[in-house]
Parts: sequence; C-alpha cells; structure tokens
Amino acid sequence: MKSLAGSAGVVETKYFSLKEKIRLENGLDFGPVTVAYETYGELNKNRDNAVLILHALSGDAHAAGYHTPEDKKPGWWDGAIGPGKAFDTEKYFVICSNFLGGCKGSTGPASINPETGKPYGMAFPIITVEDMVKVQKKLIDHLGIKKLLNVAGGSLGGMQAMEWAILYPEVVESSTVIAAATRLSAQNIAFNEVGRNAIISDPNWNNGDYYGGDFPARGLALARMIAHITYLSEESMHNKFGRKLQDKTQIDFNFDVNFQVESYLRYQGQSFVDRFDANSYLFITKAMDYFDLHQKYGSLAHAFKNSNCKFLFLSFSTDWLFPPNELKEAAGTLMSLGKEVTYCNIDAPFGHDSFLLEFEHQPKIIKNFLKGVRE
Repeated sequence: MKSLAGSAGVVETKYFSLKEKIRLENGLDFGPVTVAYETYGELNKNRDNAVLILHALSGDAHAAGYHTPEDKKPGWWDGAIGPGKAFDTEKYFVICSNFLGGCKGSTGPASINPETGKPYGMAFPIITVEDMVKVQKKLIDHLGIKKLLNVAGGSLGGMQAMEWAILYPEVVESSTVIAAATRLSAQNIAFNEVGRNAIISDPNWNNGDYYGGDFPARGLALARMIAHITYLSEESMHNKFGRKLQDKTQIDFNFDVNFQVESYLRYQGQSFVDRFDANSYLFITKAMDYFDLHQKYGSLAHAFKNSNCKFLFLSFSTDWLFPPNELKEAAGTLMSLGKEVTYCNIDAPFGHDSFLLEFEHQPKIIKNFLKGVRE
C-alpha cells in the first residue's frame, strides 16, 4: 500500500442536488442540477477558512488525494492541495466541484433529461461561465459558508474565479487567477472551433445522440490532440521529444508513428476519450468562447468596480495560449480602480500547463498571498 503522507489522503466524491431550477444567462430556467464535489481539510468553528478551487476544461471535482489507497494517480492538483502545500489542508477547508456541463458527476449533456428519460445530448442548454458560478454558489450556500477566504483556479478556472469576484463581492475575500484571461482571444476561439468540428464531423457523433451506441472517439481524440498542443510550449516539446524516433532507429517512410511526439499526442487523445464526454467538450468550449468581461460589463473597469477582494494574478512566461500580458493588463486596470492586486509572471518552460506543473515558485507565492488576505 502506498504512503498517503503529505497528501489529502483518501477522499470521497459527494453529490448535492439542486431541486429548484436555475436561471441561465441565456434566459432559460434549467434544472434539476446535481453537483459533484469533494472537500479536503476541516471547516473551522467560524466557518471562514473555506477555499474554493475551480477546475479547467477537462478537470473534475477530484482535485487532490486518492479515492482508494490503491489508486495510481491522485487528484489533478494534488501538488497544490494538501498538508503544507499551497492550499494547506491543515489550515483551510478546500472545496472543488465539477462544474455545470461537465461529465464527472455534475449535470451535463450525458445526464438524463427527466422529461424524456434519455440523455440530454444536444438538448442540453448553452451555458456560460456565469452559469457555472451560479451553480457553485448554490453549493457554497448548501455547505453553510457565507465567506470564501479564497477562490482559485487556472485557465477556465481562472475565468470562473474572476466571475466569482464580480458576481459575489460580499462573499469573496480573495481571488487567485492563474494562466487565464478576461476574454477569450480570436485565436483561442479558432482552436476551440476546430476541436468542435473534429467532433461533429465524426460519423459516430450522430448529432449528439450517440449514447448507447458507437462513441465519436476519433473526433474527440483529434480535438484533444489539437488542444493539447496549445497547452505546451515549443521549449517543453523540444526538451521532451525533439525529433526522437518512437521504437525505431530510422524513419520508415510511411504514415505510421515515426516520432515520439506523434505517439505522445495519440496517447493523449485516446486517454481523453476514455474519461470524457464529447458533448461536454462542445458545450464547455462554447462557454469559454462566450467569456468576455469587457463586452459583458461595458468595460473591464466597470466589471470589477464593485469587487472587494484582494487579487493574485499569476501568468507564465511560455504560455502562448493565455500570454502574460492578458493578466498584466487586467492587473493594471484593477490597480487604477484602487484594488489590491499582486501580479507575478513566473519563468517556467511548460507553457499553459505550467499551472498544473510548476511547483517551485507558484506554491510559495500562493501561500504568502493567502497569509496576507486578512492582514
């Protein structure tokens, strides 16, 4: 049996059912909604040490620890959550939920539509980042928490963290936004569109009605391969793969796998198919496309004018998907409003995935920031 020392230990996924319908940003009322979530650490007597962790596109509620002692892999941000780590479970009560539209326990396209008794598929409503946050707020209310010491996330999780600070300024004491942007760029929308087209072009997609039949595996795998390239940097790909051949000493002049990087991308695509729903990918990427705080609120300054929390913005030097200037400019806007903002650009070779992989500087910055939230 592996040692669980230094981790959040063995954890359990829990479920909260929201019986009443929720008003979506598109004006529709949708429900019922089930939320999958996990917690790490203990809520103190004052109920004021809660930290909400928000996941990115392909994440889930299992952010840290293990579901069984035999599990080979811990939660997706185990390096940041646990005793003595950035989000110290000996100090904080850490919560992570699978967001609306996901496919790991929370209501999404693969969930059963109570009106038909069949999976929603493409009958699932178009959702936004705001809708995800509204559902998370219902979970926090259910847990009896009135103040969140910190709301934190990377990538799409960082977008949610900003929306939290805007929608619920009376709840959020601090916000940790990592490798994110205040609106999705045309380049990112383009990558998302190519990924969606890979899925809907798969003959097995069947207009989203593939449940119980053949899964659109090729389309989803291709979408993941495309996206995964954007998560890496040229430097990290060169250092990890270069032009190394896969299981051979010379090229063989055919369309089989020749290079290690080809094998790696195929593996990433196939492993994603084994754990994710194609329709969820469509709806989540569309929610990302619609995220634009500038347009939604008239300007970035207007968006954050009522927020009361302290902000920590972290970017990474080799992240070309969400370049450092995105959060640097946002930090400047917040400073002009008199908000308390800390901005750090971390030199890391891992590209956009740095928020999941960089544990030399990132944890120290987060720990020090959290210490000063109530000072």
